[in-house]
Amino acid sequence: MDDVPDEPEDYFPTPAPPENPIIILPTSSTNFPLPTRSTPDEAVEDTSEDEDPSTGVSTPKTPMTEAERAHALYLHTTTTAASAANLEGSRYFRSNDLVQAEALYTKAILIDPSAPMLYTNRAMARLKLGLLEGVLEDCSSSLAIKEKANMKARHYGAQALVGLGRGREALKEAMEAYKIAAKEEAGSLGSVVSVVLKCKKAAWEEREQERLAGTEGVRGKVVEGLRRDLERRVEGAEEGEREGLRKEGEEMIEEVERVWVEAGKAEKKRVVPDWAVDDITFSFMVDPVITKTGKSYERASIMEHLRRSPTDPLTREPLRIDELRPNLALREACEEFLKENGWAVDY
Repeated sequence: MDDVPDEPEDYFPTPAPPENPIIILPTSSTNFPLPTRSTPDEAVEDTSEDEDPSTGVSTPKTPMTEAERAHALYLHTTTTAASAANLEGSRYFRSNDLVQAEALYTKAILIDPSAPMLYTNRAMARLKLGLLEGVLEDCSSSLAIKEKANMKARHYGAQALVGLGRGREALKEAMEAYKIAAKEEAGSLGSVVSVVLKCKKAAWEEREQERLAGTEGVRGKVVEGLRRDLERRVEGAEEGEREGLRKEGEEMIEEVERVWVEAGKAEKKRVVPDWAVDDITFSFMVDPVITKTGKSYERASIMEHLRRSPTDPLTREPLRIDELRPNLALREACEEFLKENGWAVDY
């Protein structure tokens, strides 16, 4: 299915308005809206008459001009070639020949650069090839053509941004993909949720690195301040006291640095376990409930979901609020984790 992230999309050309729309003149003075000529790629020469169903008035069709005929032939040739290249690219993609797939999707784009699905198909191949900057370019091009409900462009872009170490940007794109998939009740929702969680972790790690860098900066400032203070005391001391004073000060500085290092070693790595994260809001759960299928969610988020759509978020099977049950064991585990890791509420 097209909504599955790792499945190529079929090619559909972007419809274009006719270059010179021709107005068909009525044969009667009856007052009714003037119809316009169909687009060149749909028009054929036909001298028969159309009858307006509301008035019964017959209207002669105007034959295509040579320019229109040439334009229609060009559009037909273009769309046929683009479709063939896309189909061939998808065949290579499914056989895991990603280089050939990427080349054929590129060929299709060169033929018809106005089709958004061609860019996301190539982005999908480039993602598997590790061409992350190229993925971002394709996603940007696809969104420029079709921004609304373009789940795949957001989905692939998020994964590329994670690979490039841009976790917070990735999370924004992943959340946009999730909103689209959830609204459309897409079969890809499980895959999209998985990417959101990866992006959430990447964004968290970015913040952790900044926090640790800040902590290290504080350590440096503390040591620098101690050294300045030591120098002032040494300069103001008597000649015979300076050596002992300096030795005492250096030992104190070494002790501060030792304690700081030991404290850093003792600090547990701040990682939120997957079992504690709600798959709807992607936040830490405090009151988890369990569905018929055994999947747990934060009570507030699953109830809000069921008010909008009475279905299981992942299976799409019917689900009612009264079928939810408290997951007492998971709630206890979450509470225990928070007791030792209060920072997790910010996850």
